[in-house]
Amino acid sequence: MSFLRKYIFSTDHKMVAKQFLWSGLLFLLIGGLLAMVMRWQWAYPGDPVPWVGELLFSESDGSVTPASYTGLFTSHGLIMVFFAITPLLIGAFGNFAIPLLIGARDMAFPKLNMLSFWLTALAQLLALVSILMPEAPSAGWTMYAPLASGEGAPGQGQTIMMIAIFVVGVSSILGAVNYITTILTMRAAGMGMMKMPLAVWGFFLTAVLNALFIPVLAIAALLLFTDRVYGTHFFAPAIGDPVLYQHLFWLFGHPEVYILILPVWGILGDIFSYFARKPAYWYRGSVYSMIAITCLSGMVYGHHLYQTGMGPMVGTAFEALTLAISVPSTILFINWLCTLWRGSIRYELPMLFALGTLVVFAAGGLTGLYLGPITADIYLHDSLWIVGHFHLIMAAATLMGSFAAIYYWFPKIFGRMMNDKLGVIHFAGTLSFAILAFGGMLLAGYEGQGRRLFDPFQYEFIVHLRAVNLYTSYAAFAMGAFQLVFLVNFIWSLFFGRQAEDNPWQAPSLEWTTSSPPPHDNFTRDVEVFHGPHELGNPEVLKALGKDWLAQNEVGP
Repeated sequence: MSFLRKYIFSTDHKMVAKQFLWSGLLFLLIGGLLAMVMRWQWAYPGDPVPWVGELLFSESDGSVTPASYTGLFTSHGLIMVFFAITPLLIGAFGNFAIPLLIGARDMAFPKLNMLSFWLTALAQLLALVSILMPEAPSAGWTMYAPLASGEGAPGQGQTIMMIAIFVVGVSSILGAVNYITTILTMRAAGMGMMKMPLAVWGFFLTAVLNALFIPVLAIAALLLFTDRVYGTHFFAPAIGDPVLYQHLFWLFGHPEVYILILPVWGILGDIFSYFARKPAYWYRGSVYSMIAITCLSGMVYGHHLYQTGMGPMVGTAFEALTLAISVPSTILFINWLCTLWRGSIRYELPMLFALGTLVVFAAGGLTGLYLGPITADIYLHDSLWIVGHFHLIMAAATLMGSFAAIYYWFPKIFGRMMNDKLGVIHFAGTLSFAILAFGGMLLAGYEGQGRRLFDPFQYEFIVHLRAVNLYTSYAAFAMGAFQLVFLVNFIWSLFFGRQAEDNPWQAPSLEWTTSSPPPHDNFTRDVEVFHGPHELGNPEVLKALGKDWLAQNEVGP
């Protein structure tokens, strides 16, 4: 193959996964830097931002202005959700792992897979152009009408960002069709749905949600674009209905939480089993819980609209559904704890990050319970409490789950091991300072500090929270600094990491039954499956084969 055919316009799912991985990490860095600038503004309002201030805000001698601050939190939110975590978690690991986990040679539609990445790359380029425009996007990551469709968000940056959201939506739909078709039609002989690893279930259900709800977002973005550019009035207050946009957005927006967290839940379920050296507790219960959450995810979106004036009966229904969705989530959590209980735990890097994900997900889930009831949400809505809760789930849990996946599959993707000492430093710093940073947001929100405030200390009742914001910013800076440790570890290990064995974790799933990295067609022969994905701790296997695990394609004693 030519260089372009092999590395640029590749249809091999493993190369496409690497492309998603690199692009996702790049935009994770960009989104993280924007977050650091915002935290500087809250720590030292009006002071010039060190090092990058004059470059970013030349019109104000390097300090953040109210307009530029609005652009910062708008671009940060959009980049993190659509252009960083989504390509990294769903694009990279979904593409790499799904065919290998189910014993397939490639994705069902390889060319569609390649197109999905390049549409994402185009969307990322458009997003980058939009934030570099003189007037960057400034309508918030939700892009509420009429702000995003009128004079409240002037300039071309907002318009270009809308196009980027539409393009990345098309990419996600193509990827969803590919994932669903691959999993339903290309599983190895003998692999029924209830013999799939939990990670495959996570990616499958995420793809179902993408196929159902991304079109809603794409339609909302398209209608908003025509309001903005062509003068239509779908969401104009005098003629159309601005609240209609909120319904459309959150009909996608709340399932988006589960779109990003479902793959993490599946990966956690497998990692806990493999590194506790015992079968996943109540495998079917975990599967049914994830299915229940998938079904309920589109029925709870109304709790984002309590303050729009919805009727009491409708609000009560959404409140009940919101609290009900916590039940299958709790079942999942209990299953993880039962898997760990009395396990022969191996504290390898993937397991450390999986345990860290467990901690921050628990904190995020518990703080979210206060946002379900209408009476509590009225007071906490648009406060930093909801920002802290959101970041514990969407930032800390998905980020640490992504790191668990990176450390777990890095040997399979690149054929080398990552450095353990640097990995432990990265884990300890990320977990500790994520809890402090996002916990500080919860504290400030509970005290009444609102979100999206350029200088919150202009309000007298918030002045006493200056120290909280200062130390929260220090924690955020420290958390960002520890990501540099990961960056060094990642790049160093690519070239100088210890050569990986074919199965360094002694895991029974199918991807570890082939070489590291896998050959072009993944497997040297057709795969047949005889067991589920968690055949661990069987005393008969230990007695007959001298090991505590059995690969899915391995005939037992």
